[in-house]
Amino acid sequence: MKKILSVLLALFIAAQILCLAGCSSDKVTINVYSWGEYISDGYDGSLNVIKEFQKRTGIKVNYTTFATNEEMYAKISAGGSDYDVIIPSDYMIGKLISEGKLEKLNYENIPNYQYIDDSFKNMSYDPANEYTVPYMWGTVGIFYNKKMVDAADIEKMSWDILWDAKYSGKILMFDNPRDSFAIALKKLGYSMNTTNKDEITAAYNELVKQKPLVQGYVMDQIFNKMANNEAALAPYYAGDYMMMSADNEDVGFFIPKEGTNRFVDAMCIPAGSKHKDEAEQFINYMTEAEISAANAEYIGYATPQTEAKKLLDPEIANNPIYYPSDEVLANTELFVALPTETYALMENLWIKLKAN
Repeated sequence: MKKILSVLLALFIAAQILCLAGCSSDKVTINVYSWGEYISDGYDGSLNVIKEFQKRTGIKVNYTTFATNEEMYAKISAGGSDYDVIIPSDYMIGKLISEGKLEKLNYENIPNYQYIDDSFKNMSYDPANEYTVPYMWGTVGIFYNKKMVDAADIEKMSWDILWDAKYSGKILMFDNPRDSFAIALKKLGYSMNTTNKDEITAAYNELVKQKPLVQGYVMDQIFNKMANNEAALAPYYAGDYMMMSADNEDVGFFIPKEGTNRFVDAMCIPAGSKHKDEAEQFINYMTEAEISAANAEYIGYATPQTEAKKLLDPEIANNPIYYPSDEVLANTELFVALPTETYALMENLWIKLKAN
């Protein structure tokens, strides 16, 4: 964090330059819709990223959050709110593009895109680089309480531990179908992007077997439960290790040997945005090296911005939890947008699982 704060003086000079183009929009408010706990907000001496943007540009930001991609999709599809920037995950981006729900970006307004690592360009969800600017990335693994879980079980490095009756009532599970089915599919040795009905049904049956052991299906509730020793095991996003281990030193993390999901969350502009230019200005700002690094250091997720990574504390930049080795990444899959009928099958089975 000290390294990030040391460059903030330079931001004041940049702010004056940026203001020449942006301060004329002082009466504009853009609506940003993102994940919870996913931006540096000024807590504990960190940079308040939203406040800094507003100070530089005069553009006001109404920042609201969602817990799952599905929640975000439902809100966007309903058309009940006017959003200017959203930050969905890879597979949901593909779905939104296929349905015409995103605007093409004017990358001339986003010059910091040049600093996005090439490995995060031409991704399957946006192969022509028309709609997105990557924000953060990471992997999914298992969080565990070192005092509640046997070390011998951890050494197996397997998804099977989430089905171990020894930990009945102490297991948390994702409260969304895509992540939960992905875990069950990997446990069975299948691709998490399968469209095979028999494989998806087999994964459903695994989730049915697991359900009596599950304390609850959660998303952000995992933070309090792991911090307060209310649960022993929970699959979640690697970037949240920083926060969870800070709240409870007994929290550990591993990536299962069967393989896992590697995800990318990217900034997009919903179709019909009334403030596209200002939205692109915000995206460009979020992709600045200092801003991207401040966000990455605060929330713990990995940045795809090459210059930002150079600014990170080495303990973060060299930590394999946040930046796994090439060997680990080779055993991961990026979610892709599934065919409508496949997604419907998964959704219906998920509703059935939760209802029973």
